[in-house]
Amino acid sequence: MNLHAVRAIYRFEMARTFRTILQSIVSPVISTALYFVVFGAAIGSRIPEIGGVSYGAFIVPGLIMMSILTLSISNASFGIYFPRFTGTIYELLSAPVSHLEIVAAYVGAAATKSVMIGLVILATAAFFVPLRIEHPFVMLLFLVLTSLTFSLFGFIIGIWADGFEKLQIIPLLVVMPLAFLGGTFYSIEMLPPFWHVVSLFNPVVYLVSGFRWSFIGTADVSVWTSLGMTVVFLLGCLAVTGWMFRTGYKLKN
Repeated sequence: MNLHAVRAIYRFEMARTFRTILQSIVSPVISTALYFVVFGAAIGSRIPEIGGVSYGAFIVPGLIMMSILTLSISNASFGIYFPRFTGTIYELLSAPVSHLEIVAAYVGAAATKSVMIGLVILATAAFFVPLRIEHPFVMLLFLVLTSLTFSLFGFIIGIWADGFEKLQIIPLLVVMPLAFLGGTFYSIEMLPPFWHVVSLFNPVVYLVSGFRWSFIGTADVSVWTSLGMTVVFLLGCLAVTGWMFRTGYKLKN
């Protein structure tokens, strides 16, 4: 593996994050902190405990997961779309760098940023609500797997999109509604039977449920099912990415 090339792309992408630190790190942390203030402190004090914890502590895993989903997609999609937009992608494709190395560098950088922001949001949440993490290694596993999976998904969107507007369509019109309806602010066990069944078709439910289990030890679906769904989505994104590079889809025309 050409580690020099991977390291160069990775460092370039990470440097871009620190050049725009207000947009990349401060903004999502403040936005999530506002959710804690509004839902955790203001509204949560009027809601009884869920799963043995306060409502504020209950929504922490969902809010972190929602931030990771959106940030992973936006970081990875913009990272690969910008060289396509400027035309420098052809220099990258003609360089002695394999497709695997290109994906590893861009997706690795995007996932690193998401994990960093997820941990910062977690530390911020500790100032607003009492937190407990019953399974810290499982929490880290879900954090890393979800960041990698959705960074790969964002990478696919960055190749598919042929305009800045399309970069925002999937995160805003698909991922965000699925996150809001995926148990971020509630347990799907609280829903009527029909909507409970409908919610099980929402893939974000499994991510939030598994991640929440690592915090409070209770979940809407089995943690193994959540882990299995995450791995299946990761493998699916890898397959699509491989097909895109193999066929040159929107890369060589």
